[in-house]
Amino acid sequence: MSESFSLVLTARGGAGQAVCGEALVSTHPFSPRYDLDRATGVISRIDHDLAGKSLANKIVVFPAAKGGVAAGWALYALKAAGLAPLAFVFTTVNPVFVQGAVHAGIPILHGISPDPVAVLATGMRVQIDPAALTIRVLTSHRA
Repeated sequence: MSESFSLVLTARGGAGQAVCGEALVSTHPFSPRYDLDRATGVISRIDHDLAGKSLANKIVVFPAAKGGVAAGWALYALKAAGLAPLAFVFTTVNPVFVQGAVHAGIPILHGISPDPVAVLATGMRVQIDPAALTIRVLTSHRA
């Protein structure tokens, strides 16, 4: 890849394959059970800052994951329907959500420094590499 980057964020943990894509950044926590219309992959909770936005094929960035066991089957169903994000990035996440993402085959990074919600913006092109525990900002374009 010949794209240049100017910012690298580091993670404490991650799983999955490296992917590149457009970031979709939220300041609200995320629950696939309560915030998402799983039939469309669109954030359906009206008071969520991404209400009406599709997570499909985006690298989604949230400050925290909400929920428990239901996240696993919800993420797997999203992936099977072709509506899943390319990857998840969380400042903090619970083990059950990580397990659900791994089971669904959705790459995930967590424990990011500096805070990804503060430094990343929707529309930026980023690369996440769970094996290297990094996020590289490839373009600074903001939507």
